Amino acid sequence: MRLLLLSHLFNGLTQRLFVELRAAGHELSVEFDIADSVTEEAVALWQPEVVIAPFLKRRIPESVWSRRLCLVVHPGPPGDRGPSALDWALLRGDREGGVTVLQAIGEYDAGPVWAWRPVALRADATKSSLYRREVTQAAVAAVFDALARVVPGCTGPQPPPELPPRLGGWQPLVRQADRALDWARDDTAAVLRRIRSADGAPGLQAGLFSRDCRLYDAHPACADDLARAPHGAPGVPLARRGPALLLRTADGGGVWIGHVRRVHDDGSSLKLAATRAFAAEAAALPELPVPLQRPAPCWDELHYREFGAEGARVGVLGFGFHNGAMSTRQAGRLRDALRALRARPLQLLVLEGGEDFFCNGIHLHEIEAATLEGGSAADASMRNIEAIDDVVHEILTLTDRLTIALLRGSAGAGGCFVALAADEVWAFDGVLLNPHYKNMGNLYGSEYWTYTLPRRVGEAAAQALMRARLPLGAAQARAAGLVDVVLTPPQQAAVPLDAALAAAAQNAGRRIADKAARRAQDEARKPLAAYRAEELQHMHRNFYGFDPSYHVARHHFVHRKAQAWTPRHLAVHRDGGRR
Repeated sequence: MRLLLLSHLFNGLTQRLFVELRAAGHELSVEFDIADSVTEEAVALWQPEVVIAPFLKRRIPESVWSRRLCLVVHPGPPGDRGPSALDWALLRGDREGGVTVLQAIGEYDAGPVWAWRPVALRADATKSSLYRREVTQAAVAAVFDALARVVPGCTGPQPPPELPPRLGGWQPLVRQADRALDWARDDTAAVLRRIRSADGAPGLQAGLFSRDCRLYDAHPACADDLARAPHGAPGVPLARRGPALLLRTADGGGVWIGHVRRVHDDGSSLKLAATRAFAAEAAALPELPVPLQRPAPCWDELHYREFGAEGARVGVLGFGFHNGAMSTRQAGRLRDALRALRARPLQLLVLEGGEDFFCNGIHLHEIEAATLEGGSAADASMRNIEAIDDVVHEILTLTDRLTIALLRGSAGAGGCFVALAADEVWAFDGVLLNPHYKNMGNLYGSEYWTYTLPRRVGEAAAQALMRARLPLGAAQARAAGLVDVVLTPPQQAAVPLDAALAAAAQNAGRRIADKAARRAQDEARKPLAAYRAEELQHMHRNFYGFDPSYHVARHHFVHRKAQAWTPRHLAVHRDGGRR
């Protein structure tokens, strides 16, 4: 069918639908929901059979839904209505939810249901994580179910879907007062539930160091953390680790708060590591470091585990950076961990990013913070990109072992090329890759992409991927040569992941020798230092040159400025249908 995706942003769900629907053979174009007149024009130009709205913050105009079938994706089960379905579900502690595809009418979420899918709500999940994973998976399936019920000339789904008993009804927007923290009363579970219900947006309003801020990225403290931490009242920061501050809760437990959005006197705010947003206050607190290899319940951004027999030893280095962004500090820690692991007698080193994101490249919020602190965003950008280059250099020069980049979550921009530095890339089904930089103000990109991408796909294909600026699903990425293995989700896999990794480490000697020889030949042909210098010369122009596109795009991204237009590589209907 000819479809139009109408969305507030080209977010993860919209991208996943874009990838899956195109792969299924549908003709697709995208329009951002900017104004009624823009939507009307897009429909007139594209003439879609169906408008699909995965993520909206406004009503579809009557001039469109009254003349065209418009299907809205709602992250709640049938009968659930309102803008805060996931927020309320997490606040209540629900274990079951759903995704509904319903027809747009004049009243919010009240149209006929065309399809729905149940969703199991993970007990330890944030709202944003549920949305990116379980909700997105169910939404894709429900949209395909709904499209299968479109019959020309019929005004409703054919056949109508079977629906569960109607639940809930209208639920208003969750207010900050609805999830307000009471540190003197709330136990650890309640604190985590409230913060996680607001994670992503809008964040949980609270106070730290007597300053107003919003809390994100909360993790439970382990018993060892609490035993080593100073005593203090609930809600008072007591210690620091990496980006996070430790606070006790009313039941004697504690939580690590990784990121905050601090409101400054001029009204500005950025989501930053808690130890960066409150740098002076955090510096006065004791640090509670943990070893890289440790029991799993003790939280930190980096974690290492090792298994397998001698001669087939596997090391797994995890780096769960919030939202996939890698700051200069985080890149330095990852580089140092890679250097330390050179001493381990491994045949295989697995680079395992976070559950929601493998990596998304430089940390735009941390870079923007430099401008608020009287520094240079260009200098901060260059420091950040060089720090990630150092990480990639460490991976590329690990010639005495095989390396696998394991993508449990999506990867974008520089994060894709961190993955491509490994010998193999394994990705779970449903993961998205965005192997390009130009959407962020026409950035050229670094991370040795001019070496790693052409060696995988060839020079012409590498340039085509960079120009296209489109997401790839895991299967598409495998077909393009960016991914070597597509994995089924762990709960469906016939072979457990660790067993597959152990098998990959068997008889690795010949492959390791071949790898070292290829690296030596490549280095003789053109040194890695030359690739890096050429890329950074382009990046220097992006950061310091006369064209401010990158700085404008970064500012709009971190301050969540509304989109003014839909990029032409997505809005095919505005280019005569040509891609």
